[in-house]
Amino acid sequence: MEIRSAAVVHLFLMTLALQAGDVPTEQQRANWHQWRGPFANGTAADNATPPVEWSATRNIAWHTDLPGEGTSTPIVWGNQVFVLSAEQTDRKAKILPAADERSKTVPPDVYFRFLVTSIHRVTGKVLWQKTAVEEVPHEGHHPTHTYAGSSPATDGKRLYVSFGSRGIYCYSLAGQLLWKTDPGDMRTRYGWGEAVTPVIHADSLVVNWDQEEGSFIICLDGSTGAVKWKTMRPDEVTSWNTPLITSISGRDVVVANGTNKVRAYDLVDGSELWSCGGQTVNAIPSPVRFEDSVVAMSGYRGSLAVSIPLDSRGDVTDADFVRVLSRRGTPYVPSPLLHNGRLFFTGANRNILSVLDAATGRPASEPRRLPGLSNVYSSPIAANGHFYFVGRDGTCVVLKDNATFEVAAVNQVGDRIDASPVAVGHSLFLRSWTKLYCLHE
Repeated sequence: MEIRSAAVVHLFLMTLALQAGDVPTEQQRANWHQWRGPFANGTAADNATPPVEWSATRNIAWHTDLPGEGTSTPIVWGNQVFVLSAEQTDRKAKILPAADERSKTVPPDVYFRFLVTSIHRVTGKVLWQKTAVEEVPHEGHHPTHTYAGSSPATDGKRLYVSFGSRGIYCYSLAGQLLWKTDPGDMRTRYGWGEAVTPVIHADSLVVNWDQEEGSFIICLDGSTGAVKWKTMRPDEVTSWNTPLITSISGRDVVVANGTNKVRAYDLVDGSELWSCGGQTVNAIPSPVRFEDSVVAMSGYRGSLAVSIPLDSRGDVTDADFVRVLSRRGTPYVPSPLLHNGRLFFTGANRNILSVLDAATGRPASEPRRLPGLSNVYSSPIAANGHFYFVGRDGTCVVLKDNATFEVAAVNQVGDRIDASPVAVGHSLFLRSWTKLYCLHE
């Protein structure tokens, strides 16, 4: 009976992927190779059966201290968990870099070490650790942010790491530096910091570079780091969103959210295919694909969730076929979860959960408060019939995937968590600012 049930779930997930035109490989489904998981929407593959309940003394297989601090989500490939951090050193600069904005929480003359760490998935042992670069940052960061806010990505052959203004790096999975490149220094709003997460598709590595002036999106050759194309993003300002790469009618498309417009680009040459205005300031949430459309949302100083056909052309801001799904309760920092044709998201950075039909925008239930949660930066995930929502104080509310979204558990590890949970195999990985936890029955 269990084998049959697993096969049905596997077939259903594959059907969804086929509808979207993006089928993860078997290896990708067995891992968590990118920021929002194997399907780029927060849904884990059918092999993921993480625990539902845990505490500081229960179902924690291991935890490993990380150097410095970080808020980026880890990724998993094989027996390796890859995680980024930035560590303040005792070394001080004699000449300060030019800075437009400097956070009061960050010393202006101190070198930081930007680190890539590989941790054994089963034992928690550090397999290797590399210093990508040691520099004095030219800007500070928001008090709720760190210098390691970007998640890595892998194609199973190479590991791609971005420290934004500190450079983009490519490693072998054994930790050998293969190439590095420096797109320049970002100038972020009020020096709030960066989160430039790379996305890999075949041999193309895409990075969105939104800043106060001169925003652009760039595509690099995954094997060499050479620039394939660079397209300016006129009128866009600082953001922290990660692009979605998907395909429609045989064309690979890059969709990037933005304060002024959501834009789609041809992955081959970077030409703009379509744009759609209407998002709010700081359009951070990552777009997700549903059927032949992409859903983009934002929730700072306003609310909007829209569904845009992927085969659109030109400026479609006022087009009748662009469906407004919601004008309330959309997320500010977290990205939405797409699961079984429904969109799950929390309003702004609060604990109010909304669930919408992704096709129509009709509510699947009334908005509800998630018990035990307060402020939320982490993005939710779905795994093995449950939904996981993590608060900034380390509380995790687990809901059942049933008609009432019943609360299955409210868990706590007693640590500060802004990264999103990762479900692979029988484990759930939680990354706090200073530790990596593996939760396991």
